[in-house]
Amino acid sequence: MNKRWTLLKQADNDKSIKFGKELNINPVLANLLIQRSVNTFDEAKEFFRPSLTLLHDPFLMTDMDKAVARIDKAIAKGEKVLIYGDYDVDGTTAVALVYRFFKNRFAECNFYIPDRYTEGYGISLQGIDWAKENGFSLIIALDCGIKAMDKTKYASELGIDFIICDHHRPGAEIPQAAAVLDPKRVDCAYPCKDLSGCGVGFKLLQAFAKKNNIDEQQVLDLIDLVAISIAADIVPILGENRILAYYGLELINKNPRTGIKAILELNAIRRELNITDVVFIIAPRINAAGRMDHGRSAVQLLISDSVGDAITESEKINKNNIDRRDADKLITEHALQQISRDNTFESKRSTVVYSAEWNKGVIGIVASRLTEKFYRPTVVLTDSNGHIAGSARSVKDFDVYNAIEACSEYLDQFGGHMYAAGLTLKHENFEAFKQKFEEVVCATIEEHMLTPEIEIDAELKLESITKPFYNVLKQFAPFGPGNMSPVFVSRNCIADKNQTRPVGQENKHLKLAFTQDGFGKNFSAIGFQLGEYADLLKSGKRFDVCYHIEENHFNGNTELQLNIKDIKISE
Repeated sequence: MNKRWTLLKQADNDKSIKFGKELNINPVLANLLIQRSVNTFDEAKEFFRPSLTLLHDPFLMTDMDKAVARIDKAIAKGEKVLIYGDYDVDGTTAVALVYRFFKNRFAECNFYIPDRYTEGYGISLQGIDWAKENGFSLIIALDCGIKAMDKTKYASELGIDFIICDHHRPGAEIPQAAAVLDPKRVDCAYPCKDLSGCGVGFKLLQAFAKKNNIDEQQVLDLIDLVAISIAADIVPILGENRILAYYGLELINKNPRTGIKAILELNAIRRELNITDVVFIIAPRINAAGRMDHGRSAVQLLISDSVGDAITESEKINKNNIDRRDADKLITEHALQQISRDNTFESKRSTVVYSAEWNKGVIGIVASRLTEKFYRPTVVLTDSNGHIAGSARSVKDFDVYNAIEACSEYLDQFGGHMYAAGLTLKHENFEAFKQKFEEVVCATIEEHMLTPEIEIDAELKLESITKPFYNVLKQFAPFGPGNMSPVFVSRNCIADKNQTRPVGQENKHLKLAFTQDGFGKNFSAIGFQLGEYADLLKSGKRFDVCYHIEENHFNGNTELQLNIKDIKISE
């Protein structure tokens, strides 16, 4: 698939040179800082050395005082409190975080994760009934609840209060609850609008600790769970989220909790982890519990202090992840077959596929795979509890939540973010929804959004790539939305034909070495899914290349390597 290259706005050259001298770094690196709104020495110090002292006052969040007061009341009166959360990574880490902190502070404390298949997303009537039957009078809901008007009203009629900690977009109405914490509330002035659901739970613990003169370290000891949620939920790693991710990742690497250590040991992971590792190693396994079995297993793993119990849970979750991969592969194949039978597909701007037989637990992953392949807003649907339920994924800059909201006349329920959403509808509304969604996408998507974009941070001469350069570049981490790993472009390069070849299964990947005129050495590089370029580059064609810079560890040696994102033959 063709990709468009976009060179991001560059800082004034004189400014980059001056700032680089002030910081004693390459002007290209100074340019990267300026692009990230880091313009002074003090801002650079704050960026490279995030400080926990810069976390925002939790009481800036609307209803935080009410939430803490309701918890204080529950403790004073000896109430039974239920910690309730969604079954994905954000929800289960949030439940583990809040449960670990409060389990010995309440007279009785338990946690509840709804079943993905029998209860579905968010607060369920079944969960509320369970709380009533077991004598719970307060429910702290995490990563869900912002649209649960009917559910909170029903709970109130049963004598159960809710504290809602959510980060999804509210509707026009806010639920009637003891407190509703959501930085996206229009009446909330909290500075960081993009906290994860677990992040909102973390702020609740911070506020409670502050109000009750509890050592904040007891909250900070749980910051690794927040980092996992930030990575998995793909929230911007800027500002407060960057601080939380930085220190959470540090805790994972220096002193991983028992459950995380069990996952890493089971999968023979012995290197220092970065955010990408959390996304692709830890998060899928935590997620797999709720997809293939029950999210409660994930919480049990994350709260476990017993090595034996953690090993047992991690083995179960690892098996869930293998089953998830198999289901994901099979459903993706079925979806592609369905698409191939649609003679009108090529003219469409959206992808909507449905089968009653598909596993509800993996359709979100399938939606991501189809979006990656066809690069258009995608909805994957299956049967669930007598309805059709599904997941939506989007392409860069297109708000799929808004598109789904525009189809709300055909939906029973929906919620989510700009790039990912969930929805439920009746069978008889499927065709109408599918048609309306295509109409909305056609009317609102811009043509350039249908071509994948590679944003390039800066042009770079190969001779600038040195160990000192990379040592500074590493300090830009943790990387993620808002602070992605920098992409560089080098132009008019030429490959060493003796070191350029396709590799991997079916020769899909590209291994090469290349240089630029005037530079006396070759740089080794790997290009995944770029094996088709091997013969062209070996023929001596000049090319432009965009890439990340990374370290390659092999046989006890470490060398810099370029991870190629795309290649274009020079004009």
